[in-house]
Amino acid sequence: MAIIYKTPEEIELMSISGQILADTFKYIKRFIKAGISTYEIDKIIEEYILSRNAIPAFKGYNGFPAASCISVNEVVVHGIPSKEKILKNGDIVSIDIGVIKNNYCADAAFTYEIGQISKKAKKLVDITKEALKKGIEQIYPGNRLSNISYAIQSYAEKNNFSVVRQFVGHGIGQKMHESPQVPNFGKKNNGIILKPGLVLAIEPMINEGVAEVVILSDGWTAVTRDKKLSAHFEHTVAVTENGALILTEF
Repeated sequence: MAIIYKTPEEIELMSISGQILADTFKYIKRFIKAGISTYEIDKIIEEYILSRNAIPAFKGYNGFPAASCISVNEVVVHGIPSKEKILKNGDIVSIDIGVIKNNYCADAAFTYEIGQISKKAKKLVDITKEALKKGIEQIYPGNRLSNISYAIQSYAEKNNFSVVRQFVGHGIGQKMHESPQVPNFGKKNNGIILKPGLVLAIEPMINEGVAEVVILSDGWTAVTRDKKLSAHFEHTVAVTENGALILTEF
C-alpha cells in the first residue's frame, strides 16, 4: 500500500481533528476515578465527540462496538468498555480514541492513574510516556523510520520493561490506518526516509513483564500473557520542514 503524503492544508484539517481529540482527553479526566464503569466513560467520550460535530472513529470499525478502547491493568489494547468493569483505586487505565472531522482522522491514547498506584505501575506509566517522547524526537525530514522504533525500544528495555510486538503504530489520514507501519521495536537506520507530509500515529505499548500478548475470546481484548501491567500512550504527529508537529497535543 502506497504512502499518502499530506499537503499543508490536509495537515491543517487533521489538526482540527487532533484538537477535538486533545480536548476530549482533557474533558474526560474529571470523570476517570474509582467507582465509574468503563462503559460510562465510553458514553461520556462518545457524547463529547458528537457535541463537537465530529465522529468517533472506532465505533463500528471492523465491528468494534464502542467509541473508545478502554484497557485496564493487564489489558494492553482494544479493551471493550463494559458496565461490569468498574475502576478501582490502584488501577491504571489506557484509553485509546479516534476522531474523524472533515473526513480526516486523528488517533491518540493516554494512560490514567486511578488514585494511589504502586511504584512499579507509576514507573511503567512514566517510562511509556517518555518512550513516546523519545520516538517523536526522531521525527524530522531525512531521518529513517526505524529510528523512531529503535528509540522507543531501547528506552523501554533500558528501564527493564518489554515492548509489545503484535501491535504497531501506523500512518494516518483520511483512513485511520495507512502505510507505513511504525513498530515500537527495530534496528537503527532502516525503513523509509521521513519526508514532510507524512503523518504518523506513534503508540508505544510497554509491558511490565513479558512482551507477548493473548487475544481473548471476544476477538478484541489483548492482555499480557503473564497478566502483568501494560501502559499505552499515542500521538498523531506530522513530519514538517521544521520537524515533528504533534496534532493531538494536550
